[in-house]
Amino acid sequence: MVGKLLAPEIKSLIDARNFGALREVFREWPPADVAEVILDAQQKLLRAMAHEQVVGILNEMSPDDRTALLEELPSAAARQLIKLLTPEERHVAQALLGYPEGSVGRLMTPDFIAVDEDWTVQQVLDFVREHGQDSETLNVIYVVDERGKLIDDIRMREFLLKPLAHTVRDLMQKTFVTLNVHDSQQDALNTFRKYDRTALPVVDSTGVLVGIVTIDDMLDVAEEEATEDIQKIGGMEALDEPYMRISFWRMVRKRAGWLVILFLGEMLTATAMANYQDEIAKAVVLALFLPLIISSGGNSGSQASTLIVRAMALGEVTLRDWWRVAGREIQAGLSLGLILGAIGTLRVAAWSIVGERYWHRQLYGPHWPLVALTVGIALVGVVLWGSLSGSMLPFVLRRVGADPATSSAPFVATLVDVTGLIIYFSIALVIMRGAML
Repeated sequence: MVGKLLAPEIKSLIDARNFGALREVFREWPPADVAEVILDAQQKLLRAMAHEQVVGILNEMSPDDRTALLEELPSAAARQLIKLLTPEERHVAQALLGYPEGSVGRLMTPDFIAVDEDWTVQQVLDFVREHGQDSETLNVIYVVDERGKLIDDIRMREFLLKPLAHTVRDLMQKTFVTLNVHDSQQDALNTFRKYDRTALPVVDSTGVLVGIVTIDDMLDVAEEEATEDIQKIGGMEALDEPYMRISFWRMVRKRAGWLVILFLGEMLTATAMANYQDEIAKAVVLALFLPLIISSGGNSGSQASTLIVRAMALGEVTLRDWWRVAGREIQAGLSLGLILGAIGTLRVAAWSIVGERYWHRQLYGPHWPLVALTVGIALVGVVLWGSLSGSMLPFVLRRVGADPATSSAPFVATLVDVTGLIIYFSIALVIMRGAML
């Protein structure tokens, strides 16, 4: 909150290149609060700094944080900054940026403590005292062989609680969990959740330990993944930038695409209704329940889609589970449809009886029992279809390599709107034929 209040003043200090005053403002602030305030202005701040200051900052940054900064910059600017690094830091930066975007390799840091299995606890503790200040975390010590291959990881508490003469081999259990440099960040997040770790080692294809990923990086990934999924489920492209930072026209472009697609999809609803003009003309009462029918189907489909998309994101559901999911959603859709169908039937019956008895009006005509039956059965069918299609669409998208989150609630609702109309009028033709149609 304080950062937000001071943000205009800080911006003016940056514009005026008054770094002395900035140092005074930030002197007592926790680093995380400073980072939050200057996040929007970090590129401008870098351009305003002297060459020596930029060099010092870049070389002192942790490799994973520096990679995140370079990823956000235009490629030309990133290349210029990489040239300012020392040869050692430049090699590290280029190596991390060389991994595919969205991979674990982009998240990891090469700053960790690795020891030999023949060392004693005393040797390990001495090594940590000498080199530990450069490590990303000291919670876990990694054991490697002479070729650098990971053979175990041991929590620091084990070294602190064991006699100094014990060897590392005495503490090894070889039950460690690893990530591969080419694993996706989403897979890494699921691994962190499963094993409840604060840090995990990263190995290459030969098993050589090349870095570690810590829980703070995973928290950032979790936030980004959740934000992206929520935005896609809302029926738009992911912004990939904070709302207040993204340019106006870029935001419009990301929202317009899906809106046009959904609009064109809804036009199919009008086409479907046009095919039933004669039926609507003969039984105008059917049109009264169109919003009720299509919204119920769309809502059930949106529920199912949201549940499955989230289950996939958490690793609870895989492609192999599609048949089990289909079975569950058929049962759930049938149950929910029966509930809504019963309510819809009772609603039509109650209004008709009350209207005729007290208002002397037949709200839904003399054939209201047929109307009630049509509405009830149609709700069962539409809700069942909505639940099934909403749950299966994420599987289809995952199967073709697309993001399941794009099976957004508006998209599912649009799909079910069109098919719901067909189901509704098809049932009406069967039930009302010879009476109203």
